[in-house]
Amino acid sequence: MTLEHLLAQAEAIYPKVVEWRRYLHRHPELSFAEKKTAAYIAELLRTFGGGSLVVSQPTPSSVMARLIGSRPGKVLAIRADIDALPIEEDTGLAFSSENAGVMHACGHDGHTATVLGVARIAAEQMHTDEFEGEIRFLFQHAEELPPGGADEMVAAGVMEGVDWVIGAHLQSPVEVGKVGVVAGPMLASPDTFYITIKGVGGHAAEPHRAVDTIAIGAQVVTNLQHIVSRAANPMKPLVVSVTQFIGGHAHNVIPGSVELCGTVRCMDPELRDQVPELMERIIDGITQAHGAEYELRYVYGYRPLINHKEVTQIVADTIVELFGKEALYEIEPSMSADDFSAFLNEAPGTYFNIGAGNREQGIVYPHHHPKFTIDERSLLVGMKVFLAASLKLLGKK
Repeated sequence: MTLEHLLAQAEAIYPKVVEWRRYLHRHPELSFAEKKTAAYIAELLRTFGGGSLVVSQPTPSSVMARLIGSRPGKVLAIRADIDALPIEEDTGLAFSSENAGVMHACGHDGHTATVLGVARIAAEQMHTDEFEGEIRFLFQHAEELPPGGADEMVAAGVMEGVDWVIGAHLQSPVEVGKVGVVAGPMLASPDTFYITIKGVGGHAAEPHRAVDTIAIGAQVVTNLQHIVSRAANPMKPLVVSVTQFIGGHAHNVIPGSVELCGTVRCMDPELRDQVPELMERIIDGITQAHGAEYELRYVYGYRPLINHKEVTQIVADTIVELFGKEALYEIEPSMSADDFSAFLNEAPGTYFNIGAGNREQGIVYPHHHPKFTIDERSLLVGMKVFLAASLKLLGKK
C-alpha cells in the first residue's frame, strides 16, 4: 500500500464517483428526512472491499462505516454531510433534481460522493492485515437545519475513541484546483433570538394613550448594535443582526405588541456566553423606561468551528505535496456556520475548503442559489487530499 497506488486508484474510480454524485443530485432529501439517501449510501458501502466495512446507522438518516485494522492504532474520522435544501433547482443539468422544491444547492452531494470514493479505495486497498488502527466514515444528516445532525451522531457514540477528525466543503467561488486551510477560528456560532415587546395599543392619533411598541422596538434595534460597537472587544468578531420586525396591521393603529427576530454570530466562546446577558440588559432598560414589558428567547445554535493547529498543518503539507504551493490558499474566516464543530468538540481536527468553481464554464453561482453547481474535478482533488492526509495522520508512509 503506497500513496502513489492509492492516488492511481482515485483516478481509476473517479468516473464512478461522478456517477454517485449525479445520482444523489437527482434524488435530494431535506434535513432529518434523508432516509432514502442514507439507505443508498449504506447499500454502496456494504459492497466495498468484499464487505470489509462495518456499516451501521447511528440515527435513522445517517450512516457510519468503520474500516478496522488487524492491530490497534489511531482512529481517524472523516465526515461528509448528506442533506439538501428547500430550493427549486434552475441549473438545466441533465441530472437535475427530481424532487420538486428540493435541491443539492450546497455541494453535499459532492461531499458524500467524495467520501464514498475514499471509503471504497480504503476498503479495497488498505488490507486489514497491513492496517493498524481505524478509519471511520461519517455520513451526517441535517447539517443545514439547526439543531443539526452532528450532535445527534456524537450522542450516538460515533466519536468514541476517535483521535482525529477531518472534513471538507466544496467552494464554488474558488477555482477548481485550489484547496484552502486555516488554523484556529474558521466559522461562527449561529445563535437565534426572539424578542416580544408588549405595550398598550391605541389610536395613532392619540399616542399619549398608548405604549408605542413600534417606537420602543425601533430603539431596541438601534441599541442592540451597541453590543458590537461598545460592549465587545473590537478584536473579537461579533455580529448582531435583527432580521425581522413584525407588528401592526393598519396605518392608524399603534399595535399592542411587536416581535423581533435575528441572529448572533460569534467565534469566541467566552464572548458568545456574554451576549444574551448584554441583550437582556438593553431590552430591559428600554422597555422599563417606556412602561412596556418584554420576553426574550435566546436559542444557541452550532458551536464556533475552530480548527486544530497541528491537524491543519498536516493537511496543508499534504496539499502542497500533492499539488504544489500554488494550490494552497488560506481561508478567510467567515461568520457562516457548520455543525462540523460538534465533531471538533470531541477530537482535534480540521475542516478545509476545496475549490469547485470554473468561470470559463459558468460555474460561478454561490451556495444556496438555484443555479449552483460544481466542477466535478473537485471530487478527485478531494479524494486525493483525504487519502494522503489519512496516511499521514495514521502514521503510514
